[in-house]
Amino acid sequence: MSADAIFREAAAERRVKRVPLSHLSIELGHLYMEDFVQGPERLRELFRRVVPWAAAARQTCADRLSGKRPRISTCFLIDDYFTRFKSPAEVVPDVLNLARENGLEIDYLARESGCAKADGVPLARLVEGRIVPDPPPETNGARPPVTESGWLSNGQRSPVSGSPEAMGSVVKWRPPSQNAANRHSIFIDIELWDEGRGGRTWSCPFLAAVWQLLRLGMLRNEGEPVAVPQPWTDDWPGDWDELPAVVKINPNAAPFSAYATMSVLPNRFLPIEIGVRTILSQVWPDQDVSRQLREAAERDGVQLPTELVDRLSYAFT
Repeated sequence: MSADAIFREAAAERRVKRVPLSHLSIELGHLYMEDFVQGPERLRELFRRVVPWAAAARQTCADRLSGKRPRISTCFLIDDYFTRFKSPAEVVPDVLNLARENGLEIDYLARESGCAKADGVPLARLVEGRIVPDPPPETNGARPPVTESGWLSNGQRSPVSGSPEAMGSVVKWRPPSQNAANRHSIFIDIELWDEGRGGRTWSCPFLAAVWQLLRLGMLRNEGEPVAVPQPWTDDWPGDWDELPAVVKINPNAAPFSAYATMSVLPNRFLPIEIGVRTILSQVWPDQDVSRQLREAAERDGVQLPTELVDRLSYAFT
């Protein structure tokens, strides 16, 4: 039997499950300790800022569908990875009630630690394995690969002035440069993780990139969907680890994942999301999943951008 035949048979055996898709996933915010400790009025203000942008996103989605009924879901992310503040029993009811006060319904509630690992699946490691770095022209290998350094960039770093090269000459300072720059460079260098005695800690931009991939329905583990939203009907627990990675709050909600995402966030998240877009521009998606989404989009009459970053939109308030 030829190698080509073996390859085709192996490929045919691979089964990649589909996930249901909305037209749009609207993120109504992230919650970190610094906001929660400021009290209910702070959360009210954050939700007030979201209202007009969420409404505009809904209307824009409906307009693009030319009269078809849009499938739109909402989500909200709570940080339980970098800081374990309070408990779900203390936090979640306040978040849901204050959102409803402003006419916002949260369909899905997610934990940030679920972007690192969910249901025993190391999601962050899965995404790390799909990074295909964009090497700058004339790369000489002096910079270690992202898998070793934990740093990802969109170009060439400025060398350290005065450091000797292999042949003993002194390196002159050069400015950093962006790959495929539009006349002038915008160079970005992102720390994806650091290592400590407790093991690896993933960075906020990297976890946010995983979060976007989940919302876009792009992640699978051996063909199986990951971090599948789970309903929760019991009292809210005293420990975040007792909750699923993604909780389905609204039983009538449209699907969690969507062809496109819209995130309404405070201005301080702008640098993080620039990092997210840089990371996603160097993630090679599963081609079977990409094909599934293209086929579903075609059936739905949706124009699906080829590049992942073109499926993301934002409003910074």
